[in-house]
Amino acid sequence: MEHKPALYALIKLHAEIGGKLQADQAQREKLIEDMKHVEAVLHLRGSGFNALPISIKRRNNPNPLFKRGHVIRGALGILRTATTPMSAEEIALALFRSKGVEEPARDDLHRLYGAVSASLLNNKDVTLHDGRPRRWTLGN
Repeated sequence: MEHKPALYALIKLHAEIGGKLQADQAQREKLIEDMKHVEAVLHLRGSGFNALPISIKRRNNPNPLFKRGHVIRGALGILRTATTPMSAEEIALALFRSKGVEEPARDDLHRLYGAVSASLLNNKDVTLHDGRPRRWTLGN
């Protein structure tokens, strides 16, 4: 292989098409054909090339209510006013309610729960309490 950038670009294209394939069921047939064409070019470039190890590229679905960096700010604000340790799910529900959403969709709640949990794990200002579910407080 003398053109590694071309090979890298084809593998990246294959992963992106795979991600679109999962996200867009309406164009499924066209995307499958596109993916087959990319695989054919990959086979031409390298004999015995296996496309199975190429993982699909997930599309990021940001929450429209919370911009980048706002989840941790909101979670810390809720923990400041909390009188007892709170779980990430309770914090996520409180964040939705602060935006006027009383009953969020299950998928939205699950995504925000993951964002809150990851944000709190990476923050040095919060304390993790033992037990399940994990409960958090602000400070020591």
